[in-house]
Amino acid sequence: MAIERLFDFLTYYLETYPEKEDALASKVDGKWVKYSIKEYTQIVKDLAKGLIALGVQKGDRIASISPNAPEWNFIDQAIMSTGAIHVPVYPTISSSDYEYIFNHAEIKMVFIAGKELYHKVKDILPKSPTVKKVYTFTKHDEIDCYKDVIKLGQESSDDVLNQTKSEVKTDDLATIIYTSGTTGTMKGVMLSHKNIVSNALATAPIPKMGVEAKALSFLPLCHVYERMLNYMEQYNGISVYYAESMATIIDNIQELKVDMMSTVPRLLERVFDKIMAKGDALTGVKRSIFNWALELGFNYDIQGNNSAWYNIQLAVADKLVFSKWRIAFGGNMKLLISGGAALQPRLGRVFWAANIPVCEGYGLTETSPVI
Repeated sequence: MAIERLFDFLTYYLETYPEKEDALASKVDGKWVKYSIKEYTQIVKDLAKGLIALGVQKGDRIASISPNAPEWNFIDQAIMSTGAIHVPVYPTISSSDYEYIFNHAEIKMVFIAGKELYHKVKDILPKSPTVKKVYTFTKHDEIDCYKDVIKLGQESSDDVLNQTKSEVKTDDLATIIYTSGTTGTMKGVMLSHKNIVSNALATAPIPKMGVEAKALSFLPLCHVYERMLNYMEQYNGISVYYAESMATIIDNIQELKVDMMSTVPRLLERVFDKIMAKGDALTGVKRSIFNWALELGFNYDIQGNNSAWYNIQLAVADKLVFSKWRIAFGGNMKLLISGGAALQPRLGRVFWAANIPVCEGYGLTETSPVI
């Protein structure tokens, strides 16, 4: 099928990988809660029908404030299925920034992850006259739950939703993403369905993984970099697991034995610093072997133009040193995608030498995001 709108990715996913049992997952109370593609699709459908029943129309702006979670995807796909515009907002910004975004974008409805975030925006709601309704992902006495919208949608026919989706065009506005910019107030970047779809499809051949593959996501989905990769991974049938927190990333990698992950250079530098610290703690022959392997890795040619003698040495270094690096990354890591800043060239080379490929993406929010 042709993918022209962002919600087409979900239809394609269901048609192509109908038996996928862990399309999305996050940890709740210490256990991984998984959603199959069938569950994912049904929740989105019911939520979208509920939004339509509440009067949401094409072009309305709806905000979400949430860390990475399956629910973020449910909200995202449902909003866009109605022709409305998704305005994802960082859960870490100030109340004054929320007030600015709500008023600047003329937000009609807000979905919030939980009670703490609700209290963060509660006081500015009277100053945001366009906001008519707020929902949280979990039930609280003070506020309605998004599951109420899902229940409302379950009572509605599919016909109205199907008609609504058919009226959404590839050049229609899909999202407004607010960035800090270099000066002044936050800037709202307007991106169409086509902007992001074209990027996701262009990067889709990069992973080269089967449907059993897992990706770990920890960079914020309200940033276009992680969001685009999120669509790309789902297009490829790759299970997306959302990390518990920044502090648990390494634990989650090792527990899940993930195949790919998007990251930023700063995190790779921290991982490398820990590797170096362990190497510095070695003595004698082991220390010499570690330093030799490291120097060999720094001279790796990513284009593959390495001599036969170099490759023989690399095979030895891999057995003695680099294989242990891969174990630290869970043992299955096949691809790291780095963006947000420039990666030190020698760091990229040594990870490639260790058979942990690192691909870099460059671009802007306005280029949705990779050039």
